[in-house]
Amino acid sequence: MSVDSRRVLDNFGLATCSWFNETFAEPSPVQAAGWPHLLAGKHALLLAPTGSGKTLAAFLACIDSLVHAPPPSTPGFRVIYISPLKSLAYDIEKNLRIPLSGIQDASSQPLSPISIDVRTGDTSASARRKQAHSPGDILITTPESLYLLLGSNAREGLRTVETVIVDEIHAIAGSKRGAHLFLSLERLDALCKRDVQRIGLSATQRPLKRIANLLGGDRPVEL
Repeated sequence: MSVDSRRVLDNFGLATCSWFNETFAEPSPVQAAGWPHLLAGKHALLLAPTGSGKTLAAFLACIDSLVHAPPPSTPGFRVIYISPLKSLAYDIEKNLRIPLSGIQDASSQPLSPISIDVRTGDTSASARRKQAHSPGDILITTPESLYLLLGSNAREGLRTVETVIVDEIHAIAGSKRGAHLFLSLERLDALCKRDVQRIGLSATQRPLKRIANLLGGDRPVEL
């Protein structure tokens, strides 16, 4: 592992570093370049080929913060992952549990348990009621479901959100779905009364500056 890669990993908790070092040879370029900005809470747009670990780059920064922080005094979602594809959303839920479990196992002391909720058009009414009364830490959803959440009583569970990850941002950037999503991000900030960190991911997004402007609005976005 290179010296620069070690320096980047030093910004994570010991359990996170241990799991990553046991699982991967070293951080990928997008992880090494992105983590300093993500861990600093900056808005960021990550461009990297499929299979380069950009989704893990975004998730690991969020997971590390969640597992090493004390339990929140107010229940609510803290991370939202938005996928334009419902099938991708369910795949991410499965992949999220691998680093979560690995980090917990690598820790010498108990860490904060992290719960995951999925909210799409296929989510049952009973699951939606449960999420409204007892929201998890991470919400995996679609642009349309986030829009509906913001207009329902369940939006109270969104007031605690700290980070939003928008995957495959190129797929919606130039469409009505994208326009609705970027408006929803502004509504989320208004609900939370602060700027929620925004992270965009894609392998094919172009032009970068225009996509960054859509993601951040009037806020600076690291590329």
